[in-house]
Amino acid sequence: MVVFPETWLPGYPTFIWRLPPGAGMGKTDELYALSQANSVDLSRDGLRPLQDAAKDHQVVIVVGYQELDGSLSGSTLFNSCAIIDADGRLANNHRKLMPTNPERMVWGFGDGSGLKVVDTAVGRVGALICWESYMPLARYALYAQNIDIYVAPTWDSGETWLATMQHIAREGGCWVVGCATALEASDIPEGVPYRDELFPNKDEWINAGDAVVYKPFGGAVAGPMRKEKGLLIADIDVGAARASRRIFSLHVNRKSQIPVTFE
Repeated sequence: MVVFPETWLPGYPTFIWRLPPGAGMGKTDELYALSQANSVDLSRDGLRPLQDAAKDHQVVIVVGYQELDGSLSGSTLFNSCAIIDADGRLANNHRKLMPTNPERMVWGFGDGSGLKVVDTAVGRVGALICWESYMPLARYALYAQNIDIYVAPTWDSGETWLATMQHIAREGGCWVVGCATALEASDIPEGVPYRDELFPNKDEWINAGDAVVYKPFGGAVAGPMRKEKGLLIADIDVGAARASRRIFSLHVNRKSQIPVTFE
């Protein structure tokens, strides 16, 4: 299985965190248009090159990407994650349920239709995008579907994020694979509008990456790979997840109870 970060295609719109709200409307419009023009339209079979590659190389691909809704509005963008099986089949497409803060300037809201764990050549795989991993009920929705491998494409990184990945591995009894885009300011192409304004420090690490793999019930088996570009590789046994998982149901009775009943 090969995992790519959040909005790996065409790249995370980090300008939304760097331009003051209302101060750069024309600038954000220009950057939005550029991002939109490079987005993926499923109605036009936009993931076909990746699907063909998955089939040719017999690998499962989990990739974060920016999806253009070409079948309805023709312009709405979604922060999406595709799971492509080793036979080239698009096994699932999940749209981020709740874009985080300024992300709502560029992305529409997803829904529960993609909140699925699916069978693949490497086991049962599910994915939540970035901040969704901080949502207990979204996590539980995956745990309850017999998940082996929890994939978390993200733009987040750092100790808090890594602690969350460790917690999910322990809480869900599953393998956890997390990664953000390891990116330096010097990686931004010169032709990107407002590049120098957005990224004045050319030595800046925009995102440290922090790719990591945790085993069921916690403990890193690979990574975190911080401020380093490359491939993080780990061998995993999906059977370890199936032996670790414990799921319970929750029903809260809010009625007052008496200590004893006589019949």
